Amino acid sequence: MTRQVIALLGRKDEPTDAVEEYCRYLGAALDAHDIQLQIRRVPWEIHGWRQSLHALQLQSAGWRGTWVLVQYTALAWSARGFPLRFPRVLRMLKSAGARVAVIFHDVEPFTSPRLIDRLRHRVQLRTMCCALSLADLAIFTVLPEKVSWVKTIPEKTKFIPVGPNLPFPETPTQQSSAEIPTVGVFSITGGQQGVRETQAILAAVKHASQTVGPLRLSVFGRHAELREETLRQGLQNLPVQLSVEGVVEPEQVVNRLVTCDVLLFVRGGISSRRSSAIAGIAAGLPIVAYQNSETAPPITDAGVVLVNSGRPSELGDALVRVLANADLRAELAARSRMAHKAHFAWPAIASCFAEFLQK
Repeated sequence: MTRQVIALLGRKDEPTDAVEEYCRYLGAALDAHDIQLQIRRVPWEIHGWRQSLHALQLQSAGWRGTWVLVQYTALAWSARGFPLRFPRVLRMLKSAGARVAVIFHDVEPFTSPRLIDRLRHRVQLRTMCCALSLADLAIFTVLPEKVSWVKTIPEKTKFIPVGPNLPFPETPTQQSSAEIPTVGVFSITGGQQGVRETQAILAAVKHASQTVGPLRLSVFGRHAELREETLRQGLQNLPVQLSVEGVVEPEQVVNRLVTCDVLLFVRGGISSRRSSAIAGIAAGLPIVAYQNSETAPPITDAGVVLVNSGRPSELGDALVRVLANADLRAELAARSRMAHKAHFAWPAIASCFAEFLQK
């Protein structure tokens, strides 16, 4: 008998919605367990909160005893990161008799010294604590022990990493160039954080090209096209072939990744909730990445070379170590393939969900 499960999302992110993609890939993998995952939204940004909550109340009347996987990011439930209505959504589902699991894609509140950001931090922290209290099950995408605000880990918590959100074949074949090594960068953050990431990419690739010789730098994905001019200017007169593309089709992302020799990940610390880094693991790539408080197993089981996020100048040295040593690259690639199969492949993730969804 097929069991119905609901994935409940907030507003849709543009131009790509990683949480929706996560739910679609999870749903496809759950089919093997006779679990049908249906995606529903609370489209408050289109119809307003009053009408959207009324519609949710009508829908949820038929969800008694049904697992509802509520996807949490602060910006999915508030335009400015003040998700004050999120607990109300959970209470409504509980009143309807649904079994509520909150999946924390954001595991920490936003932090900044500005007064408005300190207030935003407090609101997000209160919201997440309330959500943890209300939920029948809390699913963290990083180890709960690494989450600063979870002081005592309740029995109702589970750790399930995210997957690559891309159509990888079961056994991807790397097709890297034998002549010119390729460094891949999948997506860059927007705003000032993206400026810092771009400078870190430039410094690392400059150092590597001056040490190991000609390179190819392939930058693709969200916000990549916004940094093309800076990247081209920064790499002038260096033996680096640059390719920059913005958002491309998922199949093209897979094709770009499997032609790389190493993935450079500078979007904060690498962790088991970073789907763009996990895409590199799924492609069987060595990864040079920052580490931070979220960096822990199983991400460290993959072929990652870690650099302290406070010392970005060390990225270049790490990149050189990987590019200059074919045996090391092969070892790291093998570790990534094994980690993907064991922890980050969608069948492995779906099996973790099936354990409680079938009860």
